[in-house]
Amino acid sequence: MKTIASAVEVYVKSKPFLISALTQGIINLTSLSRIMLEDIKDQTQKPVRTGAIVMALKRLSTDLEFRYSYKIIKTLKNIGDITVRSALIDYNFKVSDTLLSAQAKLLSQLQLSSENFYTSSRGVHECNIVVSEHLAGLIDTHLADEECLHKEENLSSITLKLPTENVATPGIYYFVFQRLSWEGINIYEVISTSNEFTILVNDDQVDKAFRVIKDLKKL
Repeated sequence: MKTIASAVEVYVKSKPFLISALTQGIINLTSLSRIMLEDIKDQTQKPVRTGAIVMALKRLSTDLEFRYSYKIIKTLKNIGDITVRSALIDYNFKVSDTLLSAQAKLLSQLQLSSENFYTSSRGVHECNIVVSEHLAGLIDTHLADEECLHKEENLSSITLKLPTENVATPGIYYFVFQRLSWEGINIYEVISTSNEFTILVNDDQVDKAFRVIKDLKKL
């Protein structure tokens, strides 16, 4: 049989945004305990008072703040370069038997230049290719026979160089995406490697997104 403390922890952990609200002290614990009451009763199979839930939440919020926030904030303070690129286009192609060879021909025509932005991510059924606007002609030429499911223009990218310890720190991406979400910033696409990740946003939101990400170093 679960204790009230363990039942409260299970409930909170199942709702990521609730974890953040608790660790930042921006939620009314009494009101939350009333909402949780029936669920905690079901988990513990015994009578439960809201006061007991409030006490469990207070202890848990302090513990969560240390466990979840300390390592994440420490890692984010060591973010490296933040690179912004504008005038990008995102192509979404259906995966086919000829797509890979078509991409190979495209790559053979690309010159290594800081002015050329190119990245590709392939799923089971779809492949996304993001390029600088001035490379659209090459895409149209070399992938003309491929099925383009969608094309999105007027995009900008923000690339973060992360410290190597990010791969061993749970919650890094969630922490960043949460703050972008709170500011009403829609992430069109995410591209990542081991120690950096890139987000694509609409041109009209890139300034706000950059400010949010830059401020992570000041946490």
